[in-house]
Amino acid sequence: MIITKTLEEIELMRESALVVSRTLGMLAKEVKPGVTTKQLDQMAEEFIRAQGAIPGFLGLYGCPSTLLTSVNEAVVHGLPTDKPLQEGDVVAIDCGAIKNEFYGDHAYTFEVGEVDPDTKKLLEATKESLYIGIREFKQGNRVGDIGYAIQNYCESHGYGVVRELVGHGLGKKLHEDPEVPNYGKRGRGKKLIEGMTIAIEPMINRGTHLVKQLSDGWTIVTKDGKASAHFEHNVALVNGKPELLSTFAYVYEALGIVSDEEKEFRQKEWVR
Repeated sequence: MIITKTLEEIELMRESALVVSRTLGMLAKEVKPGVTTKQLDQMAEEFIRAQGAIPGFLGLYGCPSTLLTSVNEAVVHGLPTDKPLQEGDVVAIDCGAIKNEFYGDHAYTFEVGEVDPDTKKLLEATKESLYIGIREFKQGNRVGDIGYAIQNYCESHGYGVVRELVGHGLGKKLHEDPEVPNYGKRGRGKKLIEGMTIAIEPMINRGTHLVKQLSDGWTIVTKDGKASAHFEHNVALVNGKPELLSTFAYVYEALGIVSDEEKEFRQKEWVR
């Protein structure tokens, strides 16, 4: 069952999402060769708690960490380790936080130093597909319209769209209805309704769409060992249109990137 939110609840969810946004912005300055993902995890936990929130992943489903850090061929759910990041790596950082009883949950894939051009193109296409999917989150559409838009764009660029892992509803639970796949058919799936809050999160591979789970019981990797990318936003359906609750603005500020890609999804200026 889809749990719709009032405008007041959506504002509380925005606060939770922005805790994560600011955390990703802080981490953007720290992702560099020689840093370990365990170090990033510790920084994130301290930063989230300093904002009056608590880590959303830590302890959930037995998760041992604040962050899930997926390096190179790892798609999602990578556990932080003591292995230093190396020049040319990419690391997808997925982060959650709870504030006002609501979850924020989103992700960004970072480049570590200089990344090869083909992997850079994968990251650019995956991030673009996120916004293409968000555009379909509107009154009158269905869940399948979101998945179709993401799948069509990514496959047209020759990339593999992961099937086993999907986006989801979001609220007082990390995973609510509906599931939001990154593939699908137009006009299929649950109807999008006013007050819905979801996480849209393309997980796109440079090669095959096929994945496997490692023996740690968490990390999902590509079957062909090629790189994967993951970007995620939290979005509410307000007045029939998508409204971003999360933002990459703090990441862009940290990295010195100028981008207006989120502008069309803001009904007001709320980045602070």
